[in-house]
Amino acid sequence: MPAYVALTCTADVDWSAPEQTDELAGYREFGQAAAAIIRGGAALYPTATATTVRVRGGKGEVLASDGPHDETKEAITGFYLLECADLDEAVAAAAGLPAAWNGAVEVRPVIPFPPGEPTR
Repeated sequence: MPAYVALTCTADVDWSAPEQTDELAGYREFGQAAAAIIRGGAALYPTATATTVRVRGGKGEVLASDGPHDETKEAITGFYLLECADLDEAVAAAAGLPAAWNGAVEVRPVIPFPPGEPTR
């Protein structure tokens, strides 16, 4: 069965902070309702905790910088790995995420690689 990643795009908040408890309840409800198709996922810490890595010339100097590359109103704040029959089922599932109500959810098919092969 195909896999899809659902990237949650919301306000850039710290999901581990106590003030997010009420909003996280909606994600818990989604998790329970969609348990049959969820294969993984996690919330992400705010973009201020990110480190962007680039390598000059492909194998040259490693450049690491604090924060994300782009400034945006919304940030990727989490993801779910969904196993669905098709894109329509994945989109219907993503519509149940609170991020879809006050932000966005980007759904993408996952390219499967055989075990032991690099993932990219």
